[in-house]
Amino acid sequence: MKHIGVYGGTFSPPHVGHMHAAQIFLREGGIDELTVIPTYVTPLKERKEQTSPEDRLEMCRLAFAFSPRITVSDMEILREGKSYTSETLTQLSAPDVHLSFLCGTDMLLSMGTWHAPETIFRLATVVCMRRECEQENTELLLKKAEEYRMCFGADIRFLQAPPVRISSSEIRSSLAKGDDCSAYLDASVLAYIRERGLYL
Repeated sequence: MKHIGVYGGTFSPPHVGHMHAAQIFLREGGIDELTVIPTYVTPLKERKEQTSPEDRLEMCRLAFAFSPRITVSDMEILREGKSYTSETLTQLSAPDVHLSFLCGTDMLLSMGTWHAPETIFRLATVVCMRRECEQENTELLLKKAEEYRMCFGADIRFLQAPPVRISSSEIRSSLAKGDDCSAYLDASVLAYIRERGLYL
């Protein structure tokens, strides 16, 4: 049985927080390899994505090149339309594969309202990565996890991650102002952004 981690997101742009999450998932998530999947269009965000799917895909290939155990997939971009986790997991599922889906705390709390949550919980172990600064949500998270176990038979696990005090939206804003973002972006990603004139 092969254990594959699934890490989806807009990744606009992929930054050190995303890279740290991938490293922790590989080290502590019980997975053999990790598939990173940039979304085409996420149904959960109202902001219209200004960066093309192809640019985000290439930035992910650059950002996650640090490990041979990571594959960056274009499956949601090729599928086009809204990117539903249930459809992606269905496409990845196989008799000899165990899937683990990585999410953040906000995602876990809202997952019951996603498209076909029963499919998500049936096809994958849900691995919630918590930042050290999110401890106040512990009781709420455990309550929600138990609710999913009761309703869907969900297998939910938690991983601890160090705080990363930056977000993609903050990086986009800083890039637009011409600020130095080298501490938050891999050098190859930053070079690509400058070459392509992204986020200006």
